[in-house]
Amino acid sequence: MNQPQEHDTEAHTIEIEVSTAYVEDQSEPDDDRYVFAYHVVIRNAGALTVQLLNRHWIIRDGRDQTQEVRGEGVIGEQPSIEPGDSFEYTSGTVIETPVGTMEGSYGMRDERGNTFDAPIPPFTLSVPRTLH
Repeated sequence: MNQPQEHDTEAHTIEIEVSTAYVEDQSEPDDDRYVFAYHVVIRNAGALTVQLLNRHWIIRDGRDQTQEVRGEGVIGEQPSIEPGDSFEYTSGTVIETPVGTMEGSYGMRDERGNTFDAPIPPFTLSVPRTLH
């Protein structure tokens, strides 16, 4: 795997916000199937245009079972995001418990050809009224 090149961190300020929703009509709690949608906003607060090349997700359920997902782009796209702009998408995941977590990173390339990872902070997947 290629190591990210050195880069100016002010040129690469990527802000990532995630909101989640339990998808009750696709879930089957009796069969340990809990479906969650997640909506991601990727904001380029840096000085250079960047392109999202790939994604890496780490998904953990309440039993600490871990799934890793790697792939090109998101929802079939490898969007370019200019300074001050954002890209949004919605996707989903299935876990076997009513509570879990997700985190990861997006592999990015700036307009100068430098590659870097933009970390996705951990967030919780939770059936409503499960966590207090």
